[in-house]
Amino acid sequence: MLNQTTYNYIEVAGVNIFYREAGAKDAPTLVLLHGYPSSSFMFKNLIEQLSDKYHLIAPDYPGFGKSEQPAITDFDYTFDKFASIIEELLSKLNISKYSLYLMDYGAPIGYRIAAKRPEKIDTLIVQNGCAYEEGLDTFWEPIKAYWHDRQNKEAEDILRSFFHPDGLKWQYTHGVPDTSVISPDNWEMDLRHLERPGNAQIQLDLIYNYKTNPPKYPEWQQYFKDHDPEMLIVYGKNDYIFPASVAEAYKKDVKNLECHLFDTGHFALESHGVQIAATIINFLDRKVIR
Repeated sequence: MLNQTTYNYIEVAGVNIFYREAGAKDAPTLVLLHGYPSSSFMFKNLIEQLSDKYHLIAPDYPGFGKSEQPAITDFDYTFDKFASIIEELLSKLNISKYSLYLMDYGAPIGYRIAAKRPEKIDTLIVQNGCAYEEGLDTFWEPIKAYWHDRQNKEAEDILRSFFHPDGLKWQYTHGVPDTSVISPDNWEMDLRHLERPGNAQIQLDLIYNYKTNPPKYPEWQQYFKDHDPEMLIVYGKNDYIFPASVAEAYKKDVKNLECHLFDTGHFALESHGVQIAATIINFLDRKVIR
């Protein structure tokens, strides 16, 4: 079956990277970049919904999901490094032209790649991912305090609460009108990789390294203006982490933009996966040359 998902490992820059793949390899490729605290597991349903028409690649970052977790002393847990890992992964898989699905952490990873290699990008699909200061609102106050002073234990305690079961559940359910549609499998799966020895410090390192992303926003916005990529926004409008003002901000710089807001929270696929999949298929069918 062409749309059968396979589960694979490949060594990239000395790290064993796990990725999901489905669909015909000669079909247009969509690379799915997950957010925090999730993994490629968040795309399991979307992959099945799209793989009869498209080639899907969904990797786990180092320290997430089923990918290897190198020791902090041996690996730089930074967004620059993650972007280079994804680039090398795609090169090893002989994928030279693709669309990117950018969610949460996937946005700064994907925008690094797109701004560096605009000729490789077919389209951008943005789901609750940020490239504007408007997105760094109330939720980000303890994170900004941590950026300012990494010895701030009050801020660190708040950030550590993000790794706990209640904090994980909140990220999936906040802003969702009917939380009975959100499977607890999500935060239970996330908890498995977060509970690996040393992973909490990795997550703190990444939160601290996130401070390198806002200074790049002007560069990414200039990429939008210069290359005007075909962009689809499918956004949970009740997101407290990256509020809907982010979706509106893209309109300042991207002309080829289609924007759809859904009545849900940060992990919009969990409650509106069927609608989002249909929107993506309609978009890619019109925008990607086969």
